[in-house]
Amino acid sequence: MKLKWRPPKFVIGLSVLGTAVGGIVLAKEFIGGSNYSGKERLDNKTVIVTGANCGIGKETALEMAKRGANVVLACRNMRKCKAVNCKNYDRLDILINNAGVMRCKKSFTKEGFEMQFGTNHLGHFLLTMLLLDKLKESKPSRIVNVASVAHMRGTINFADLNGEKSYDPADAYNQSKLANVLFTFELADKLKGTGVTCNAVHPGIVNTDIIRHLSYANSWLANFFVKPFMWLLLKTPRQGAQTTINAALNENLVNVSGKYFSNQKEREPSDQSRDKAIAQRLWAISDKWTDM
Repeated sequence: MKLKWRPPKFVIGLSVLGTAVGGIVLAKEFIGGSNYSGKERLDNKTVIVTGANCGIGKETALEMAKRGANVVLACRNMRKCKAVNCKNYDRLDILINNAGVMRCKKSFTKEGFEMQFGTNHLGHFLLTMLLLDKLKESKPSRIVNVASVAHMRGTINFADLNGEKSYDPADAYNQSKLANVLFTFELADKLKGTGVTCNAVHPGIVNTDIIRHLSYANSWLANFFVKPFMWLLLKTPRQGAQTTINAALNENLVNVSGKYFSNQKEREPSDQSRDKAIAQRLWAISDKWTDM
């Protein structure tokens, strides 16, 4: 009589565990979305990425470098922004305004700007204006502004734009992201016929250092109970970078400007983001505050 071999219980347990882990990893990849599939090369081209030391910016910069680009890693600091004016490069093909902060406590930059408005909007407004001539000289070139779906909840509070009278971290963040989209669309209009395009993207809800100011991010209880589930639901920085990469590289978008993208597809932005009067007023204030 032949005896049937049965694997030990611990082997069966490991097999079940491996299958479960594999399923979770596949689920996360599915939830996070696919990688950008284009094969474009960037040899002899120059790309500037702000906030490129970590998170989405780092993944974006790495992808640009893999494709042969000269990649400049820019900083938030205004003095450093002015210094990064591409004098060492004869061209600038892609500017990616990625750096940002989210829902931080009330604070101000050394120039006196509310931190979220100053970092997320004014810093990028200034940097873009300083580099605009180089972008025009290098046409066709692209500007990609990393915004957020949070702009849908934002309003531009002209009565207290700098958050000095009252301050709510969420409202200030939403306002700064709406400012990103308003700036994108207004700049796209101003750049018509120049060979420079400008688009905004929503990267998704991404697990990066930008969430460090949220209350759950610093709670030991959340670390134990919440973060494992958040890990599954939130995009990784690599996944979050894909819509930015698509907007920066996709050859089908070479003449597309003044659009808003999410999950590598064009989406409809908020009605307020298309308000020309608000955009022009915000532009005038931004121009004055950055002393252009």
